[in-house]
Amino acid sequence: MMTGNKILLVNARLVNEGEVREVDVLVEGDRIGRIETQVSARSGWEVIDLEGRYLFPGLIDDQVHFREPGLTHKGSLATESRAAIRGGVTSVMEMPNTSPPTTDRKALEDKLSRARGRALSNYAFYLGATNGNLEEIRRITRAHACGIKVFMGASTGNMLVDDPAALEGIFAHAPLPVATHCEDTPTILANEDRFRARYGEDVPMSAHPLIRSAEACYRSSSLAVDLARRHGTRLHVLHLTTALELELFEPGSLADKRITAEVCVHHLWFDESRYADLGSRIKCNPAIKTRDDREGLLEGVRDGRIDVIATDHAPHTLEEKSRPYFEAPAGLPLVQHSLQMLMECHLSGEIALTAIPEKTAHNPACLFGVVDRGFVREGYFADLVAVDVNGGELVTPESLEYKCGWSPLEGQSFSSRVHLTMLNGEVVFRDGRLAKQPRGRKLEFEER
Repeated sequence: MMTGNKILLVNARLVNEGEVREVDVLVEGDRIGRIETQVSARSGWEVIDLEGRYLFPGLIDDQVHFREPGLTHKGSLATESRAAIRGGVTSVMEMPNTSPPTTDRKALEDKLSRARGRALSNYAFYLGATNGNLEEIRRITRAHACGIKVFMGASTGNMLVDDPAALEGIFAHAPLPVATHCEDTPTILANEDRFRARYGEDVPMSAHPLIRSAEACYRSSSLAVDLARRHGTRLHVLHLTTALELELFEPGSLADKRITAEVCVHHLWFDESRYADLGSRIKCNPAIKTRDDREGLLEGVRDGRIDVIATDHAPHTLEEKSRPYFEAPAGLPLVQHSLQMLMECHLSGEIALTAIPEKTAHNPACLFGVVDRGFVREGYFADLVAVDVNGGELVTPESLEYKCGWSPLEGQSFSSRVHLTMLNGEVVFRDGRLAKQPRGRKLEFEER
């Protein structure tokens, strides 16, 4: 039953399920009550006139690093979820390479406890795979985690899974979707040795896509796809960076697939030419690569080989990022601006407007089985974001919610801005003002 306050959003241009249409949306309590061409307001209702702004389902980011526990000098569940809400990201799935790593149920329960009452966005957490925790993986359920994260490339602590027998066991027995980071560590180490021989420890940042090469990515992603095909695994390959890898995936609807692919916004935005001015600020794993790779990834979004767009939001301090190549950590903060970046890609003609909710909300919800979110439908939770394309925004350090206090997008002038974010039926961001009280909830998942 829908109870509580009623909020009527009028004059919205709803972008949802492949259509753009002019509607009013009535929110009753935490759910969407009615979606109609016109809804007449009644006494006691709050009415918000969107004045023709685009209305999307709240984004579901299936890959973020919020750094808690153990790395909270970089970010926390509270600070980074504030940035998410400001950017229209209403639900996040957080990665396990924290300190300690999230590789058992006790660590998952600790994260859930930390998020409760502190996260501004909705949340879920991955269980991390290791070479030795197969029994923990086999026992995990959707009540505890959104998926199993497998680092098939160098990672924090003991989370590199490089034992062939362990990989076979994970792919054969994982009860949840398997999400993989695919880079071949032996290839990377050989490339590092080659560049050390030439430059010593003073390797330029521009070498990063040559060290974390297309070959390293393809070797690992093709292995993951082969394992999934042999075992019938529900596989989701994270953050593709090369046009070459697209040949491993099928175009078309996500509903027909057991193997899916994700791209991150920075790989659709930057190419290797930006190492010259941004250097370590765009150092990430897998690396940002060539202009041709960027164009290939955009084509993958268009033809359906790429099913999901996420951020891999991964904050580090500027002091850490200012270190030499081998010491500077990989990762960049992006969750506050991913929707604006995609709107810019749309306004430049690179992606369709309807592809934005499809890749950032509909498909993540369907892939992971998120209950009653990811679509603007009657009866679904009212997680919504309104975007103004007639009022832009300049990215400045003062405008950032990230605890790390910087962004590789500083100085970027966007043509659009997030006007309003609604979470579980409450307005939590509007015209630059964030709600002070955290309203995030634990995501629920369908049993499959």
